[in-house]
Amino acid sequence: MTLATRLVPLLAIATALMFAPAPFMIYGAPLESTMGVIQKIFYFHVPAATAAFMGAIVCGVASALFLWRRNRLADHFALSGAELAVLFGLIMLVTGPLWARKAWGIWWQWDVRLTTALVMWMVFVSYLLVRRFGGPGSEMMSAVVGVFGMALVPFVYISVNFWRTIHPTTNVVPSLPASMMWPFGWSMIAFTLLFTTLLLVRVRLETNRAMLEDAYVAMED
Repeated sequence: MTLATRLVPLLAIATALMFAPAPFMIYGAPLESTMGVIQKIFYFHVPAATAAFMGAIVCGVASALFLWRRNRLADHFALSGAELAVLFGLIMLVTGPLWARKAWGIWWQWDVRLTTALVMWMVFVSYLLVRRFGGPGSEMMSAVVGVFGMALVPFVYISVNFWRTIHPTTNVVPSLPASMMWPFGWSMIAFTLLFTTLLLVRVRLETNRAMLEDAYVAMED
């Protein structure tokens, strides 16, 4: 049994323990003066976006390693990271407009943060489509897509600091009062644990799938 396999149950328990009190902590957080209760989507939206960025980075780094060394485990991490980038990115893209509609009176505006986030998400959807339908050599083609998707992450993050946008700049989180920072930090840790747990489980599943596929090919030979 590998260390990662032994860690999964512990991470799953830690994740459950973190998420269980999170709704009560968010409920007890003070209301934002202008947006009111709808601002509390922030405690879900931002951690989900961060998890999507982490998935993109895992996919990009693992893809680069796969292109360099042809390491199969790196490829498994790349695929798993791409899937999590799509999953958490979808949560980000759903919760964002729900928040925007109440806070800003509009579901969607094609500003730079929204547009680049959507493009990044679509890049990783493309990664999965290439893996599924690309045929022979799809691992190599999708790895290039994964590296490109990772390169978008810092651009998406800092874009609000250079272009006018309905999004606040990146200095909002550091300026939060302690009464808001505590539930926000708790949510960030919970989502990070969830991301790590899902990543390890998905890599293990992909590794087992590849082993079964190799055994099936060996039997045919």
